[in-house]
Amino acid sequence: MATSLKNLSDYDASKVPSAKDLKIGIVVAEWNMEITGALLQGAVDTLVKHGAKEKNIVIKWVPGTFELTLGGQFMAEYEDMDAVILLGCVIQGETRHFDFICSGVAHGITELNLEHNIPFVFGVLTTDTLEQAKDRSGGKHGNKGDEAAITAIKMAALQAEMED
Repeated sequence: MATSLKNLSDYDASKVPSAKDLKIGIVVAEWNMEITGALLQGAVDTLVKHGAKEKNIVIKWVPGTFELTLGGQFMAEYEDMDAVILLGCVIQGETRHFDFICSGVAHGITELNLEHNIPFVFGVLTTDTLEQAKDRSGGKHGNKGDEAAITAIKMAALQAEMED
């Protein structure tokens, strides 16, 4: 659903499992730091709100959104994570670079989900303008970081349920 029709930070907290025993990795792009920093804050706040211990939230930075997939792979290979959230922001420019980055990252995150036995959450904003990015990183449309954290909790819980 388009975020203009739904606030990214609105959810039914009663339907979110506890995150108290989860170890969550977050890989954040440095590019568009104003936006990605706000996404990170939203994700961390939401994880803690649902019981995650701050010591169990591992944050790593990568130069840009394109590097999120390799950062996510490193997180899965070198850390024992229940889920990994990938946060970035790509804003349309004058060239096709936007298309290549968005396509590559979406494909890469899909591959990570299929190759590793943990959920990888797509927390990447792909907007036409900086204003749209601000609206989705704590502005009038909520925070994609909140949504990504809820998705990570729910997917980790689903995996745990399936393993039982």
